[in-house]
Amino acid sequence: MKISILTLFPQFFSGFLTNSIIKRAQAKNLVEIEIVNIRDFTLDKYSRVDSAPVGGGAGLIMKCQPVVDCIKSVKKANSHVILLSPRGTTYNQAKARDYATNFEHLILVCGHYEGTDERINKYVDELVSVGDYVLTGGEIGATIISDSVIRLLDGVIASQSIIEESFENSLLEYPQYSEPFSFEGDKIPDILYSGNHQAIAKWRKKQALKITKQYRPDLLRDYHFSKEEVKLLKELDSEETPKWEKEAIEKGHKFIKEK
Repeated sequence: MKISILTLFPQFFSGFLTNSIIKRAQAKNLVEIEIVNIRDFTLDKYSRVDSAPVGGGAGLIMKCQPVVDCIKSVKKANSHVILLSPRGTTYNQAKARDYATNFEHLILVCGHYEGTDERINKYVDELVSVGDYVLTGGEIGATIISDSVIRLLDGVIASQSIIEESFENSLLEYPQYSEPFSFEGDKIPDILYSGNHQAIAKWRKKQALKITKQYRPDLLRDYHFSKEEVKLLKELDSEETPKWEKEAIEKGHKFIKEK
């Protein structure tokens, strides 16, 4: 995949491109990231890329010509052009998956100042918003989209790590723990030391349902529960340790006692 980011501030992305997963993905040629300076395309004799809004108003508006010419310079037949805009569709994991799966070249156009000339919208394929809040510019949004898409590309990270992440199955991820077993009296659940992988998977599914219900109930509104998940929800309502969990802990008791 190739991602072209069109921006007035290319230096903003220096840290993003040279660290962690993003750096390794580029080194393995799994993604090509191109940072394009919109300022390089202005024909204004004073090299301006913005002007006051026609009709009056506060702030400055990004001009058509440099943005459109910048888009045209990188756009190919297989490109999908996205303008970061507060009026756009709200970005989520499903859209990240769509981009990673169905597009070979994403072009992310970063707005700035008080916005972009309305006519620029005719040259893009989609308007996208990363949330209902105001940012200084689209650069932060572009890093969010790029990061979330790149990590879904084959070979970037282990596929198993992605499957159980938050939002991948419309649920938040189950709780994770690391050693030591007890920290200031707060202990890791015994079931995780039982050695019963089937019971552990069932417990994790139950906890994912619990956490989603507690923190993001909106994710469950259109969720299609399996028969097993319905049973797990009933167990959550009873707040009693179910028989299958007690049996798994009892059978793995020798491993738990050593902790």
